[in-house]
Amino acid sequence: MKILRFPETLALVRLPSGGEVPEWAESSSIFSITATATETSLVCAGRSVPRKAVHQKPYTAFEVEGPLDLASTGVLVELLTPLAEAGISVLTVSTYDTQWILVPTPDAEQAGEEWRRRGHDVAPAQPVAPRRSQA
Repeated sequence: MKILRFPETLALVRLPSGGEVPEWAESSSIFSITATATETSLVCAGRSVPRKAVHQKPYTAFEVEGPLDLASTGVLVELLTPLAEAGISVLTVSTYDTQWILVPTPDAEQAGEEWRRRGHDVAPAQPVAPRRSQA
C-alpha cells in the first residue's frame, strides 16, 4: 500500500457533549468531528488549540492512498500490527474513500520505517486545498 505522510501538526480535542465547533478550530489536511452521547471530539490543526482546551498533541497524519474498496478487509490490521509490535500508539479515522492513521509526532519516523520494512511505500503528501461545494 502507499501511505502518505502529511506535514501539519494535529491535535485531538475533547469538547462537551453537543459542543459547537469552536472558531479557533482550523481545517488542515484532515479535519474530523465525531459526536457521541457523551462527548464531541475533533481532530484539527494543532496550532490554534487553546491551552485550556482538553486536548492531546502533537500528532502526524498518514493517509492510506485510496480510494479503498469499502468491502476490503484487513487494511487496518495490516497497517496497525507493525506499529503495535513497535509500541507505537495510534488513533484512526475512517472516511468514505480511505483510512487515516494518526501517530504521536515523536513516533512518526519510526512508524514510516516499520511500514517500509513490511513493503509499504511511505511518501510525503502533497496537501491540497479542500474543494468547496457548488450549491
